[in-house]
Amino acid sequence: MHNDGTEVNLLRATGCVHVANSTTPTIPLVIWLHENYPQKAPLVFVSLHPMTPIHRHHPFVDNTTGATSPPYILTWKYPPCNLSELLRNLVQLFSIDHPFSYTLTTPACLTHPWLVSTKEALDRLVGMLHYDMVALRASTSDEIEKLSLLQEELKRRDRFITSMVAELGEERMRLEERVKNWAEETDRVENWLRVNDGRSIMDLNAGDVEIEDAFEMDETSRARLESSAADLAIEEVMYKLDKALEHEAVSFDSYIKQVRSLARQQFFHRCNEMASTSSPTSV
Repeated sequence: MHNDGTEVNLLRATGCVHVANSTTPTIPLVIWLHENYPQKAPLVFVSLHPMTPIHRHHPFVDNTTGATSPPYILTWKYPPCNLSELLRNLVQLFSIDHPFSYTLTTPACLTHPWLVSTKEALDRLVGMLHYDMVALRASTSDEIEKLSLLQEELKRRDRFITSMVAELGEERMRLEERVKNWAEETDRVENWLRVNDGRSIMDLNAGDVEIEDAFEMDETSRARLESSAADLAIEEVMYKLDKALEHEAVSFDSYIKQVRSLARQQFFHRCNEMASTSSPTSV
């Protein structure tokens, strides 16, 4: 039945062809002769069987329907094409590339170009080009997959770099703001020193003037500063004693004696510091 609904009676021929050697499985064929045969080429199918599947990359046989379309059928022209020559062509074709095996064989008669006909050479050329296309398609697919992964990685790195640049830009703005604030503070201190000290700021930068001399302190503030310095010094000494005891550099008795003495001194210094804090001071 054609697509337009027309029904016709076709001649159907079935059988098996033997190729290569006795160990190679036979190939069951179904041939339908078109109603316009021999002007129209026959329809050839390899019978499907679950025990002998057709390999998926065969250049002339569809592995899902079994439809066979070698160059002999695609270039059919009557005359000289006929059914007998078609079968001979299929036997030669399947002896080179069996539909049930993904293995190419080269008969001895095909090893020399002078020993093959034009149609046989065309069959071999089409088969070789088909397998080259399959291999190229597979390698291209792998390369596309690798490039896709590389593209995703580059996109991820682009997002990371973009975020880093944005963070660095914000950090730069914060640093510029801090530099501006420090410059204002520096100008304020320099102006204060010029007004309250009367000495050249160049002399201060050159080291001719001690930094403590730039500030005015009364006796109470000086005593508080000295007590705080002594307190911090004693704290440092006690830390060193702890490390010495830990490494067994001093005995425990000597450690306790020194700590008691230092703690007593630290207590008096802190008392002096608190006393000076409770009274008004000027700096």
